[in-house]
Amino acid sequence: MSLFEEEDKDKQNKERYLQANNRGLNYNFGYPNNTIKTSKYSVVNFLPLNLFEQFQRLANAYFLILLFLQLIPQISSLAWYTTVIPLVVVLSVTAVKDAIDDLKRHQNDNQVNNRSVLLLMNGRMKEDKWMNVQVGDIIKLENNQPVTADMLLLSSSEPYSLTYVETADLDGETNLKVKQAISITSEMEDNLELLSAFDGEVKCEPPNNKLDKFAGILTFKGKNYVLDHDKLLLRGCIIRNTDWCYGLVIYTGPDTKLMQNSGKYTLKRTQIDHLMNVLVLWIFLFLGIMCFILAIGHWIWESQKGYYFQIFLPWEKYVSSSVISGTLIFWSYFIILNTMVPISLYVSIEIIRLGNSFYINWDRKMFYAPRNTPAQARTTTLNEELGQVQYVFSDKTGTLTQNVMIFSKCSINGKLYGDVYDKNGQKVTVSEKDMIDFSYNKLADPKFSFYDKTLVEAVKEGDHWVHLFFLSLSLCHTVMSEEKLEGVLVYQAQSPDEGALVTAARNFGFVFRSRTFETITVVEMGQTRVYQLLSILDFNNVRKRMSVIVRTPEDRVMLFCKGADTIICELLHPSCYSLSDVTMEQLDDYATEGLRTLMVAYRELDDAFFQTWSKKHSEACLTLENREDRLSDVYEEIEKDLMLLGATAIEDKLQDGVPETIIMLNKTKIKMWVLTGDKQETAVNIAYSCNIFEDEMDGVFTVEGKDTEIIQEELRTARSKMKPETLLDSDPINMYLTNTGPRISFRIPEEEANGSYGLVISGYSLACALEGNLELELMRTACMCKGVICCRMTPLQKAQVVELVKTYKNVVTLAIGDGANDVSMIKAAHIGVGISGHEGMQAMLNSDFSFSQFQYLQRLLLVHGRWSYNRMCKFLSYFFYKNFTFTLVHFWYAFFNGFSAQTVYDTWFITCYNLVYTSLPVLGMSLFDQDVNETWSLRFPELYEPGQHNFYFNKREFMKCLLHGIYNSFVLFFIPMGTIYDSERIDGKDISDYQSFSLIVETSLIWVVTLQISLKTTYWTLISHFFIWGSLGFYFCIVVLLYSDGLCLLFPDIFEFLGVARNILLQPQMCLSIILSVVLCILPVLGYQFLKPLIWPISVDKVFERIHQFRRHPEPPRLRTKVKHPSSRRSAYAFSHKQGFGALITSGKTMKFKGPKKVSIPFKKERP
Repeated sequence: MSLFEEEDKDKQNKERYLQANNRGLNYNFGYPNNTIKTSKYSVVNFLPLNLFEQFQRLANAYFLILLFLQLIPQISSLAWYTTVIPLVVVLSVTAVKDAIDDLKRHQNDNQVNNRSVLLLMNGRMKEDKWMNVQVGDIIKLENNQPVTADMLLLSSSEPYSLTYVETADLDGETNLKVKQAISITSEMEDNLELLSAFDGEVKCEPPNNKLDKFAGILTFKGKNYVLDHDKLLLRGCIIRNTDWCYGLVIYTGPDTKLMQNSGKYTLKRTQIDHLMNVLVLWIFLFLGIMCFILAIGHWIWESQKGYYFQIFLPWEKYVSSSVISGTLIFWSYFIILNTMVPISLYVSIEIIRLGNSFYINWDRKMFYAPRNTPAQARTTTLNEELGQVQYVFSDKTGTLTQNVMIFSKCSINGKLYGDVYDKNGQKVTVSEKDMIDFSYNKLADPKFSFYDKTLVEAVKEGDHWVHLFFLSLSLCHTVMSEEKLEGVLVYQAQSPDEGALVTAARNFGFVFRSRTFETITVVEMGQTRVYQLLSILDFNNVRKRMSVIVRTPEDRVMLFCKGADTIICELLHPSCYSLSDVTMEQLDDYATEGLRTLMVAYRELDDAFFQTWSKKHSEACLTLENREDRLSDVYEEIEKDLMLLGATAIEDKLQDGVPETIIMLNKTKIKMWVLTGDKQETAVNIAYSCNIFEDEMDGVFTVEGKDTEIIQEELRTARSKMKPETLLDSDPINMYLTNTGPRISFRIPEEEANGSYGLVISGYSLACALEGNLELELMRTACMCKGVICCRMTPLQKAQVVELVKTYKNVVTLAIGDGANDVSMIKAAHIGVGISGHEGMQAMLNSDFSFSQFQYLQRLLLVHGRWSYNRMCKFLSYFFYKNFTFTLVHFWYAFFNGFSAQTVYDTWFITCYNLVYTSLPVLGMSLFDQDVNETWSLRFPELYEPGQHNFYFNKREFMKCLLHGIYNSFVLFFIPMGTIYDSERIDGKDISDYQSFSLIVETSLIWVVTLQISLKTTYWTLISHFFIWGSLGFYFCIVVLLYSDGLCLLFPDIFEFLGVARNILLQPQMCLSIILSVVLCILPVLGYQFLKPLIWPISVDKVFERIHQFRRHPEPPRLRTKVKHPSSRRSAYAFSHKQGFGALITSGKTMKFKGPKKVSIPFKKERP
């Protein structure tokens, strides 16, 4: 069985049935309304559900049990309110925080559910809310509106009821998709009478998460019509380039494909939270052992001594034997020693996390001024896990890239354009003021930027090859043009690349203005010319090129072609070989800059030859068998002997600082995986541009098999190159699996490849791998790679990949994205980061942290994450230490008080120890401490490594804290005991009393734990000094007050230590005890801190040594030189991943016919 199965497999197994305009019938099937719910709680279930989640923390459950024990008077040695008040405070603070977080989700849900939509009711359009839409309703959508629910397209304003949609929230792509209604419903157009009378019945598949599949049948007027995905508008899409459309609602609310892919909210806990649960069990076990030992001791003492001294120490009435007395003492000590895990620990953790969250919110260096957007910690429970990330899963479009393609450079007839040079021929850096002013061209796009004036001069001078080059760009495409205002053109392209090329031609004077299925209208240097469109030879993944054949106004037949250089070079006329060599060298230069390139060529066709070819083309189009192969053969007959015009270089605009950020993450050994719905070629190009892949890599493997056998072979072939020994039977993992069989809980250890490799896998191959029990093969191969690209991914597959890594690797994962299609991935990862970008707010609203730029991720992890992890680890180790030291003194004291469950300390000291005396120093360290500042954190990303391996707080470190606490408690009990044993005060009076001994132990303890935290503090501020030394001084002030004569005389039952402070604090025994205790407790710590980097160094110790050297001897700033590396790969031009619009354009279904305008301009001569 595969690890991942399709969600809700048993839900609604039968097909869905509905009828248009019949709410009564559809209501009987129990379909949900269009309300969505991303929140966890409601008013009714908040209290029980939240308490259930909080008591999943074992410590909270432990304190609840302790509370019940304290209600039993026979064993309670402390008042019940000492536990119930802190417990209620902790539960309340956490509940309020969770309620605030969930309230934000409720507000977002309400905002979406209350959007307006036009609903057809009783023969007229009525404005209603999204949440009131039901299955079977007919709704009207207008241009630029989001789709309300998954609905069957009935009709639209466009010819043949075409509708253009943008699917960025579903697959991350901003290029347009085309949907088309069936002919029987398209005839209704916007006739409300016909739409109201429409009573078609739909039978279709039950709700599922497959974005690219839909199957159903429409029954109308006694006939059946097949429905498929191309006739369905999905929630999350946006209507573009379409005035209006009508649709029949099929799926609503949680049944929509968007919500089916959004994943479920799960309560996220950090690794430290999970570790704490284990440690609480350990402490509970240790506590039980101590109580058992003390109970046995009490039984022995009562049997041998207490039984015979009942006249002095009478037993209680309910105590009939020493065994019963020992049993009761067991629970009494269980209550006394409960401070092994004080409830203030969890209050402090919440405060620390809240404080570190504020640092993220207040960080001005993560504030994005253009959008006035600060970074935001949307949850306060995951801060320290930001310092432990090992895998980052990122969306591409809108996260790594701006999804903005810029026409950067070009080569025309062997001459380069795009760079700017000074008078000496040296390349210069350009600024915004150097941008070319295209105001002379009234149809130019004002957003287009270019800096090389020589290209503009060549256009104005009438350079024949430059004109022909831009004419080719203005004709050879499938872009749609919209001109609602005179001179204001809006291009709708299948891919941003194509839009950038047409826009470039537009600004340089060759403006694509409009098209029909027979013509293309271009404004050339101010004059309108109409070309007859004869044929479009469309793009596909095999051809990697597209061509257009047009008849010019001069009655010449021309073929213009653009495509991948490796393909175009094979189609060139022999006379172009020398020019091709020059152009290819230029393309190599473009590739080193990460630009996306393509070649442009043309051919003039003999009219008779074209007519003969056209007949062959028509016959191939009508062929039923091997139609694609026949068409490809026909295309090759005419796409040959091409004349090379030049090449273009497009920059896929990355977000600022993306390559530098990924380089920094690579240095921290964080592995980067890109999970994108985009096509493979585009994703790989971006991987190289972002430095996820590098030209110097030993290899990049591509997994694109269609069945499990091929995929398994591809994965094993990759592993055989990366680490051949992993395929041997002697490999430890293979031996383990052979002996035990596949285990879901099996964790793959870290495996290092013999080099640097990358992996590319498609969504289809990934699905096959998951369904074919190849998860382990896939994980072993992928996790050895430096970078992984998963393309053509559905939102649910993104989440599955994250879950796969979480299942097989014991690592912290982080997912980052900006669209609704990333929500499931963000929810699945340990940490979800939302980019507040152009694709809506869904990703941000479902995230744990959010900001506006990917580059802020390095600061979030390397600065805030590392600091938060270090602070939390210091806090936990110190907190456990100080409480072990404080509590275990009772254990040693039991051997001197007949195991009677008497406390060493005054009741007020027990109450104030964690809440007053030691709370501020540890909070100050946990909120303000820095081992190094942010500059060094970013300069030496290697400092991040300890968090990834959890070096600073783990089970081993916990045991060190326990042993440290045991030793210190031993010292703090026996040193004061030895100091005052048979001793006298200065005035000769006896000092060996319980109250004096208690005060000496308390004071020695406070001095020791205060000096311990001063040793742990590495970043001293005025606040640190105030908290640490102020708390020490405050202790003495409180002691003098609580033990003063006035309070003791007024409340003798509450304040029992009359005059003890006055009598003891100035005695030499007190000073001797403090000095000896501090020396014996601190010296081992100093020795360990000195010897540890020398004897047991870790990698980060060397980094700290380098930082100390730099601080003493700052090095001069390094001169940065840009090294140009030769590239063997080409950053290829990215066409649409699907078949282009070519067939749709030439079918005449895209627009109403506009008559051609006869304008005659002489065509330039051919190259001699």
